[in-house]
Amino acid sequence: MSQSTNHLLMIRPVNFGFNAQTAESNAFQIQQADQQAVQHKALQEFDGFVAMLHQNGVDVTVIEDTPEPHTPDSIFPNNWISVHDTGDVILYPMQAENRRLERREDIISHLEENFKATHLVDLSRFETKNQFLEGTGSMVLDRENKIAYACLSPRTDAEVLQAFCDYTGYKAITFDAFDQNHKAIYHTNVLMCIGSRFAVICRDSITDAAEKETVIQSLTATGKQIIDITFTQMNGFAGNMLEVKNATGETLIVMSQTAYASLSEEQRTALNKFGKLIYADINTIETNGGGSARCMMAEVHMTRV
Repeated sequence: MSQSTNHLLMIRPVNFGFNAQTAESNAFQIQQADQQAVQHKALQEFDGFVAMLHQNGVDVTVIEDTPEPHTPDSIFPNNWISVHDTGDVILYPMQAENRRLERREDIISHLEENFKATHLVDLSRFETKNQFLEGTGSMVLDRENKIAYACLSPRTDAEVLQAFCDYTGYKAITFDAFDQNHKAIYHTNVLMCIGSRFAVICRDSITDAAEKETVIQSLTATGKQIIDITFTQMNGFAGNMLEVKNATGETLIVMSQTAYASLSEEQRTALNKFGKLIYADINTIETNGGGSARCMMAEVHMTRV
């Protein structure tokens, strides 16, 4: 099992904007005034981001969002779907009602027609019990060692996480995490990223000493070089990176321009040992959506048909 893949699924937005249904638990979201201008700018940023991936040899499946139903966060598909080398396509329970509408049968059919998908696993049933697990936002997966790191929050429920682990054979490592204002962090993938040989983490966000020790010990035991980021860097989405491969097998570390700018030269040098750093300006998407580069990319860990 490889940590990274060359195939990505991305959703091109038609009506992107601030989502009031998610804002209460997402401290990264800030509403900008003119939502029509926000959609226009977000589309430019999205297309620029995809072009950057293509230029670096990454295989990206881009699917157009639909005007109806209104799904302002559809640009972040990694929360509702994950695709695994076992042939499993897993669907997740989402907290915001308008985000549940992002689960589209035509997207699943497209994956089944183009990749070796064999089984659909639907965890969305937990929504009826108000229990949520928002995909690889809620969990940061060490795919090679089958460990799911997760900070528990209103969007990340321990019981649903256990259901995921029972099915996939992953081991869960859970903890509580808070920002510099002591507000619970809504998704694990804003505070940490795991590559084949490295881990980026905002260690200070895990306030319980025993939980912090468990996470760090696990990362160390699995051979990851730990690159620590500050709260300020986390707020600049430096934890929201993703390791991917290109067509020639080169390792790339994808992030936003905001995240790249927040890193010190020492951190960039450390990361460069593990892959080529690539980035694009997605500031409008980050500001209004409260998510960054990693959230926009759903990994497809399957071979093409």
